[in-house]
Amino acid sequence: MFLWSGSVAEAQVVGGGAVVRGVGGVAIQADGMVTPADKSVRIQMRDALRARLSTPTGELAEAVPLRLVSLRRIDELARAAGSSSIAALPDEVRYLGGLQRVRYVLVYPEEHDIVLAGPGEGWKVDESGNVVGATSGRPVLHLEDLIVALRSVEAARQGGITCSIDPTPQGRERLSELLGKNPSFSGGTLAAIRKALGPQQITITGVPAESRFARILVASDYQMKRIAMQLTPSPLKALPSFLEMLQQDAAPLSTMMPRWWLECDYEPLGRSEDGLAFEIRGRGVKCLTEEEVLDAQGQLASTGKAHPLAKEWADRMTAHYEELADREPVFAELRNLMDLCLVAALLAREQLLAKAECPLPALCSPEGGLGYEPLPAPRSVPTQTSAVKRGREYVVTASGGVAITAWQYVERTTPVAALADTRRVGQPATARSAVWNAGR
Repeated sequence: MFLWSGSVAEAQVVGGGAVVRGVGGVAIQADGMVTPADKSVRIQMRDALRARLSTPTGELAEAVPLRLVSLRRIDELARAAGSSSIAALPDEVRYLGGLQRVRYVLVYPEEHDIVLAGPGEGWKVDESGNVVGATSGRPVLHLEDLIVALRSVEAARQGGITCSIDPTPQGRERLSELLGKNPSFSGGTLAAIRKALGPQQITITGVPAESRFARILVASDYQMKRIAMQLTPSPLKALPSFLEMLQQDAAPLSTMMPRWWLECDYEPLGRSEDGLAFEIRGRGVKCLTEEEVLDAQGQLASTGKAHPLAKEWADRMTAHYEELADREPVFAELRNLMDLCLVAALLAREQLLAKAECPLPALCSPEGGLGYEPLPAPRSVPTQTSAVKRGREYVVTASGGVAITAWQYVERTTPVAALADTRRVGQPATARSAVWNAGR
């Protein structure tokens, strides 16, 4: 966001758009342009999913504190199905047994198995076309996202997994020229800003841009910006838009360009004494900010500093992320991705697949393994504008993004004696399905 004095209005610009198939309530055109999904599109997605989804029965329909998912058994089912498509697998496999979050990673060398465990329940399709828990309404974990996390683990180690929606350098340069020639605000300023900036570019690193995983990254970044810039009403009273906070703050505003992004936030992992059970702890996601500066050529540079008001907004989003995820499914989806990336990094760092002699070829191998239907990659979003009055100052643009930095968190562990008991409770039975509840 860029602020300067010179008028009796405040204008803001933010990249709009996000994802397809109910993720974040958006659609992607064939050319990669991201736009909000209108009501008719959302209904079509919802009805198509409901027609295909089977209703879970028996213990899978229950809401339980500890549901267990065998990765070895899922891999075996995938190979036995004789299909390379995730769509050919049963729903309890595609949606990882209705897991809401991964809380434990349990290793069973004697069974040649690795088990993911956490709260789980039955599933359904909500009104927006999301597959969610039938009791909580929270998005369930997807096998497709786990596969992307497993296959992208080395890319994540080397450079991280990131997403950002930003104006192009050419657009920023045109904006600088526009502001230099027209320092005052008028009725045509917002339209001129939209034209100057043009479509904003989407940059995704570390994961395939055609994956569902990438679309969630884009959708969460998009929705964060829209809430901050008051283009979408915040669902939480405790998290007003950044523009509302500007209006209520009496301090003078200098030219600034705060950037917000979402990143992993975990406590040290719990670890059993034998290194065969791990606990994922912490809220999972935090919001960070820093100021950037824009030169006459439209180039951005980091200042390494955070504007106090921008930091307050970031801190509020972090503090209320749990509530926000309850109201906006895309933020729960993002945390699911971060959990799965943490699992993938943990398996790699601790060499758990080798310890369990459980190679998971269908899940981990890009060649000959399970595949997913590639969809148009999100490439750009149209610039959107809105205005709010605040003395003689106004906001011009905002940038942000998502960074999944799971590797730094798997290097920190702390002993937890109780994990030995959790591992015993989750012990796989000799004859079982891929998913079961603890104590069954």
